[in-house]
Amino acid sequence: MKFTLSWLLEHLETDKTCDEIVEKLSMIGLEVEGVEDRSKGLETFKVAEILTAERHPDADKLQLLKVFDGEKEYQVVCGAPNARAGLKGVFATSGSYIPGLDVTLKPTKIRGVDSQGMMMSEAEMNLSDSHDGIVDLPGDVEVGARAIDIMGLSDPIIEIAITPNRGDCAGVRGIARDLAATGFGTLKPINTDPVKGMYESPIKIHLHNPADGAKACPQFAGRYIRGVKNGPSPKWLQDKLLAVGLRPISALVDVTNYFSQGLCRPLHVFDADKLNGDVHVRLAKEGETLKALDEKEYTLDADMTVVCDDTTPHALGGIMGGEASGCQDDTTNVFLECALFDPIRTAMTGRKLDILSDARYRFERGVDEAGVVDMTEMATRLILELCGGEASDLVIAGEEPQWQRTITLRKARVKQLTGVDVPESDMVRILDVLGCKLEDKGDTFDVQPPSWRSDIELEACLVEEIIRVYGYEHIEEVSLVRETNLPGIAYTPMQIKRDISRRTLVSRGLSEAVTYAFLPEKQAKLFGWSDENLRLTNPISKDLEIMRPSLLPNLLAACQRNNDRGLPNGCLFEVGPQFDGDTADKQPVVVCGVRTGQTGPRNWAQAPRRFDVFDAKADAMAVLEAAGAKVESLQVDPEGAPAHYHPGRSGALKLGPKNTLAYFGELHPGTLKKMGYKGIAVGFEIYLDAIPATKSKKTGALRPVLELSAFQSVERDFAFVVDRDVPAAKIIQSAKTADKKLISDVTIFDVYEGENVEAGKKSVAISITLQPTTDTLTDEQIQTVSDNVVASVAKNTGGELRG
Repeated sequence: MKFTLSWLLEHLETDKTCDEIVEKLSMIGLEVEGVEDRSKGLETFKVAEILTAERHPDADKLQLLKVFDGEKEYQVVCGAPNARAGLKGVFATSGSYIPGLDVTLKPTKIRGVDSQGMMMSEAEMNLSDSHDGIVDLPGDVEVGARAIDIMGLSDPIIEIAITPNRGDCAGVRGIARDLAATGFGTLKPINTDPVKGMYESPIKIHLHNPADGAKACPQFAGRYIRGVKNGPSPKWLQDKLLAVGLRPISALVDVTNYFSQGLCRPLHVFDADKLNGDVHVRLAKEGETLKALDEKEYTLDADMTVVCDDTTPHALGGIMGGEASGCQDDTTNVFLECALFDPIRTAMTGRKLDILSDARYRFERGVDEAGVVDMTEMATRLILELCGGEASDLVIAGEEPQWQRTITLRKARVKQLTGVDVPESDMVRILDVLGCKLEDKGDTFDVQPPSWRSDIELEACLVEEIIRVYGYEHIEEVSLVRETNLPGIAYTPMQIKRDISRRTLVSRGLSEAVTYAFLPEKQAKLFGWSDENLRLTNPISKDLEIMRPSLLPNLLAACQRNNDRGLPNGCLFEVGPQFDGDTADKQPVVVCGVRTGQTGPRNWAQAPRRFDVFDAKADAMAVLEAAGAKVESLQVDPEGAPAHYHPGRSGALKLGPKNTLAYFGELHPGTLKKMGYKGIAVGFEIYLDAIPATKSKKTGALRPVLELSAFQSVERDFAFVVDRDVPAAKIIQSAKTADKKLISDVTIFDVYEGENVEAGKKSVAISITLQPTTDTLTDEQIQTVSDNVVASVAKNTGGELRG
């Protein structure tokens, strides 16, 4: 929301400076995003008059001007096509800095003639891209005055961020009201006196609300105005609109924008001569079309509100008018619309048609439910003032909604919820200025919120309003390090798993990302999507219409964006839901990560390598172990990964034949290519819900005593020749079961295929660590364990001890 300081002061009587107002706005929750001072760097430019304009003696396209700035006459060489005697424009003397050209003027000769300054264009003042000519000011402006004052540039533009619940602050008056409540001034009254109608309106209004009781348009006020003269709006109105980024169009259209920005009241004006009969507000017919003022044609459905004549739609209710009945320069008779439209239906229509207009922005947040008639009277008065004409009697259809409600506010509740002892007089003043009606009941107030604050629903809302306006700075700072009887923070098992997973992956060099929970349909299909129930009916954009069946594509897209910006080595992870269906049991919590590029920068001591399947497996194993899974019991299924993984370079980690805890591996090249990803990427998907819960310990049970052996461990190496397709994990598991008490560790240190090994076979060398706890091992005991290892491996894998 943008507004100028002068516009704010039209509604607020105050002596506060711009800096003080900006600081207070942020303090009361209207966060200031920026303040634009358009006068910066232009303070020295003056209004000057061209006394004479003669042809340059040595250049056909240049003129020799005599310019008067109120104090002195200057000779200026100028090439602007609109330079002429009598023109009043903006003049910069020698020594002035020209922001649009990034130069400082110096006395110079142009084609042999002295030039002592410059007549400025808007481009040279950095105000626009217009190079058509120099600034042409009205003839009645004062010569010698500061150009920024005459052009309205000394008026700062303030931009604030508005939360969705504060629709009332989508108008300058709502912002002024909030400031007045803080004691920063007084809210000025506005004139809502009725305009006397001169005749009966030839156009009537008919509301056709749905039969189910939902009111698409609860109330509609209109007025016929004949004999208007449309044309450019006055300069004061154009300046206001231009300052906040709106393009002036014509007096009639500019009036509607003025009310929308200033009073949060979207209006519309129809060319009455282009309407066929009365005005009807109804739901659109399926497939009906409307060409809107943005020159686009929209196909409507039966959930959209349209404003029609007897035969044809002419506007999308609460969103945008139609081109067929738009006002032009030759418009002479108009019909003014001021209506209430259902916020939810307006928002849904805007999303379906992808229209974000100023009207929709306000209606979907909620406008003043009691201001339809008053705003119609005010708009009528301004149209008559700017365009002339005669107004009819007011035409009203529908009724004002029942917005009145009473909330009981316990006076002590303010301190209980905020810790701030707000004086009762301040509570009354704040709520009164905000528009609430109060009745003192002793220990409580009966409060009736105003019609423009539909967000105030509960007692806590009133407390929030009081402390927001009174000042958050009054809340006492309290140290978190203090004695307290409050219980400690309680974590659920899933919260613990999530936290441990995050810490583990961060310690392994991955960075956490947060991506959208939805993605484009093309990408969703690549990662197994098929359930139409996961398609959004109101996506935030056309290319984000499917709930994600995997977290991988969004992480890959993030890595690609980083790669495009010169950061090829991406290591990202995310913890969040994956959507396999539209029920709660089909939305598992997944820890997902990707690694792209190389293991690190170039280094003389250790050359970097590309990430591979084993990096992804190591990440997955680390998270599973930290989250409580028994990794020694995990089985690797080399063919268990989904189709978006590279076959032969991926796998699944399972606990039993049916319980899959994770997938890992290199992403399929075809999938990456269809996503537009360049390069190789590895990833993993861990299903936290699938990790078995750890058994709860008995109350009062102590951890077992850590027993460290005082005896020397013994290592023995074995090399087994097994079939090529025997998993190494099976050899390790077989060796461990040979003696569960003495064997403390088994590792693989070599795998060999080739000469001296039979075709179709491989040699796997393992190292076994024996750790005695009661006595030093004898040779006989070591030999017994060794024999058992050889027998166990032979029995389970068919392997033979290599000679």
